[in-house]
Amino acid sequence: MPLARREFLLALGLAAVLPSTQPSPGGGRVRRTRLILLGTGGGPSPKRLRSAPAQVILVGDDAYVVDCGDGVARQMALAGVALSRIRAVFVTHHHSDHNADYGNLLLLGWIDGLKPIVDAYGPPPLAKMTGLVAEMNAVDIAIRIADEGRPPFTGLVVPHEITAGGRVRQQAGVKVTAALVDHPPIRPAFAYRFDTPDRSIVISGDTAPSESLVTLAKGADVLVHEVLYLPGVDHLVGNEPHATRLRAHLVASHTPSAEVGRIAAAAGVKTLVLSHFVPGDDPSITDEMWTAGVRAHFEGEVVVGRDLMEL
Repeated sequence: MPLARREFLLALGLAAVLPSTQPSPGGGRVRRTRLILLGTGGGPSPKRLRSAPAQVILVGDDAYVVDCGDGVARQMALAGVALSRIRAVFVTHHHSDHNADYGNLLLLGWIDGLKPIVDAYGPPPLAKMTGLVAEMNAVDIAIRIADEGRPPFTGLVVPHEITAGGRVRQQAGVKVTAALVDHPPIRPAFAYRFDTPDRSIVISGDTAPSESLVTLAKGADVLVHEVLYLPGVDHLVGNEPHATRLRAHLVASHTPSAEVGRIAAAAGVKTLVLSHFVPGDDPSITDEMWTAGVRAHFEGEVVVGRDLMEL
């Protein structure tokens, strides 16, 4: 389906009618890998224009969630994706806009009928965080088991801590590979690549320009990359009491739009999707402003991501 029609249907709230199959070479129908941008804003503060960072990759009936910003469960409901479909969760790094609702997603998924085992992947202390989900919600979990007959929460989620790049998962025809990226002062921070039977999708996570990401994204069908608009950052920090430190952090740990274009070109990706917009709540920044620097270096398809957009 052409991208313009997808955006039109999404604008009408008709995401559920988007087809999830496509013709196979033999004339049959095969399940298509779908990518839904659940939240496209960057930074921890709640925003009017964009939800917190998260995306879900759908392969058949299985859902793979990448990052768990504030409100991720509701965004999945709005996208028409049942939480019970989650098979794995991937956290790129431990900034609060990427992990704030990690525990809530798992707890609400359990209430929604999520079946064990759900695998979770991310940097330390992911295992401790997973254990604390049950501890902090012990009262609610016990009541729902006794009062509603729900199964135990224990054993639902299996955390896998990763500290280096490489293959992290290969099941059900889906291979997931991680690469260390540069997002100071957070270390480690990861990008993830999903190779499915019909597509390859890379999620950059938060990163300054990183050669490791270029290598990970080589020849990918889709690269979802964070983006920084420097004039907007200057406006954003203008009234901040700690503006100098904030600006220095943003510039050192994120990727300006022109550099995003260079990365996409060097990786040879087919489609570049801009997301994790910094700043993410400034209506004066137009799509053309976001893409101008990118298009100076990248000749492929460029998509300005929006919440609940499907690709």
